[in-house]
Amino acid sequence: MVIAAVLGLTVANSPLSPAVSDLVGSHLPFPVLGLDLSLGHFVTDGLLAVFFFIAAVELKHELRHGELDSPAKALVPTAAAVGGVVVPAALFLLLVREPGLSDGWPIPTATDIAFALGILALVGRSLPSRIRALLLALAVIDDLIAIVIIAVFFAGDLQPLALIAAVPLIALFGWLSYRLHTESRMRWLVGPAMVLLAIAAWLLVALSGVHPTIAGVALGLALSSRAGVRIRHAIEPWSNTVILPVFAFVATLVTIPDVSRTPLGPVFWAIVVALPVGKLIGITVGALAASAATRADRTNRLPLGDLLVIASLGGIGFTVSLLMNELAFESSPQVATEGTLGVLVASLIAVVIGGSVGALRSRWYRTRAAGTALRL
Repeated sequence: MVIAAVLGLTVANSPLSPAVSDLVGSHLPFPVLGLDLSLGHFVTDGLLAVFFFIAAVELKHELRHGELDSPAKALVPTAAAVGGVVVPAALFLLLVREPGLSDGWPIPTATDIAFALGILALVGRSLPSRIRALLLALAVIDDLIAIVIIAVFFAGDLQPLALIAAVPLIALFGWLSYRLHTESRMRWLVGPAMVLLAIAAWLLVALSGVHPTIAGVALGLALSSRAGVRIRHAIEPWSNTVILPVFAFVATLVTIPDVSRTPLGPVFWAIVVALPVGKLIGITVGALAASAATRADRTNRLPLGDLLVIASLGGIGFTVSLLMNELAFESSPQVATEGTLGVLVASLIAVVIGGSVGALRSRWYRTRAAGTALRL
């Protein structure tokens, strides 16, 4: 994804920019049922629905078998995620007060699961597994909040009949997923039928005016747990190596403005501040408040140093933040460019802070383990 983002910025600021922009903006030659999508919209509305499908499958697993399977276990990551949404949004609105520009408040509220866990894996090999588990749970809840924001604030002219028609298709998709491991003789028929139902549900949701990535979420939640594990393992490598990098490339096809002639506006600076700083403050305060409310003893509480690792990595907002930026400023390309640059710079700052805090905390755990071994 990093390579794809750098490549997108490089191409957009090279002589290839007009040709690539025309290609991404070209409309597909086969409008389907009145849905006329450009190649770029096919990536953000179509391929990204697969990413949200996987996120929904992961959320359902966490709710049933993971770190969110009881109210007591879910309280801390939920409070941390809510704090990590409210504080960045408030900071953005504090810094950007113009009515048209303030619509970008959702941009700094998202955490990128893949990047955050990737940085943690690189720098935190000596960290306890509970840090990864809590970061994963927080990021999953964060994605759920992002899904709600997209559905509520970025819906177009709602067509309720199309949305209602999608419901039985999603329900049938879920029912068939339970038949995958009971009807072994019909598995060759059930799988293709589920694919067709998923495509039809996506089309109906897209026609309804609701952002079509919501279809991916609904399908993921409807899937049976057993089928979800198998399908996620089959699709996730393609999502991580193809879909997300393609989205990163398309989303970063922006021309970097000449700041000596056109200074960067308030949207850029608000995102640069709200994403890394707002996430750090919001996640930390939310988790500490939840821990205090549960009155957990010190042995069960997450140490502040571990919490700071999670909170600093939570400021890496890439995939969903870029999507929010595109949706918020769809009619203002210049502002969208500033938003994209803001997300990239803010995420880079969060990578540096989170990576540094994680490395220091990991070294602290290694030193303590070595001291314990010497005493023994």
